[in-house]
Amino acid sequence: PLPRSRPRARRPRSPPAPPRPLPGVRGYRGDSPTDSGKDVLEIPLPPWQERPDEPLDTKRARLLYESRKRGMLENCILLSLFAKENLARMSEEQLNRYDRLINEPSNDWDIYYWATEAKPTPAEFDTDVMVMLREFAKNRNREQRLRQPDLEYLFEPPR
Repeated sequence: PLPRSRPRARRPRSPPAPPRPLPGVRGYRGDSPTDSGKDVLEIPLPPWQERPDEPLDTKRARLLYESRKRGMLENCILLSLFAKENLARMSEEQLNRYDRLINEPSNDWDIYYWATEAKPTPAEFDTDVMVMLREFAKNRNREQRLRQPDLEYLFEPPR
């Protein structure tokens, strides 16, 4: 028989080192209480401006487009479905308030949190239109809201 070799003693493995961030790359870590926010890069947006001379049909079409193209899926779905149901019957003043609501805040998450009542709505945005949006977000009829509406509804008469 062949002589048996002694098994080697294994050294304990140390855990792998966390990946090092790339130089010059900034990222968002979240809203933890210990987050200093110093690593968040805020991109300035041009200030919102009311368009008093815009024809109502043009305003409705623009707001419909802006409701559908938000940059975050949650608001794309929520606002596009809200726009489908409400834009056609809103007064000019309500359209102006809706325009301000969806275009003045620099963070789309704020709009979503206000609509779902996860955060209180600031006084300047707490209007009749915000009440309508909050009520719509409650989805009392338990509709399935998984995607934006098809654009065919543009050619249907308003309800």
